Amino acid sequence: MAPGSIPTAWHLAQFNMSRPLAPLDSPLLAGFTSQLDAINALAEAAPGFVWRLTGDGNNATDVKVEGYADVIINLSVWTSADALFDFVYKTAHAKVMARRREWFDRIEVFQTLFWIPAGHTPSAVDALARLEVLRAHGPTADAFTFKQRFAPPGDLGPPINMRPEPYCVA
Repeated sequence: MAPGSIPTAWHLAQFNMSRPLAPLDSPLLAGFTSQLDAINALAEAAPGFVWRLTGDGNNATDVKVEGYADVIINLSVWTSADALFDFVYKTAHAKVMARRREWFDRIEVFQTLFWIPAGHTPSAVDALARLEVLRAHGPTADAFTFKQRFAPPGDLGPPINMRPEPYCVA
């Protein structure tokens, strides 16, 4: 995109981090790691999926961000908040999320959403910076959550509560 130009379309980036309770190859994490390929394939086949970060394998568990060696990250891009919401809360992914306390430490603010120009690929460092914005300032147009989602840049209107609570089973 040319400097100073305004994008005509926006995509939604999603970033989250988790701190495993044990090494990824441990029996404790087997219930999580054994589902990675299936859940990633489900994401890629989901309506609205655009892209996801991968490392040496077909997932991002080996991608590290400086200063966060003890966490695993996930970063993906979607055409809309509704498409991402449907994948996160209305597919088999929700069952994996329901078990997250079996495998990961509680992190108070572990996920952020943010708008990017269509065609842009966010970096893990950029996504982590957005998570830090959310932690420092709460939901804003620069970094937000499903509970307080902001419209794409240029769209007017108040934050939207997508009401994730009925879908959060853990």
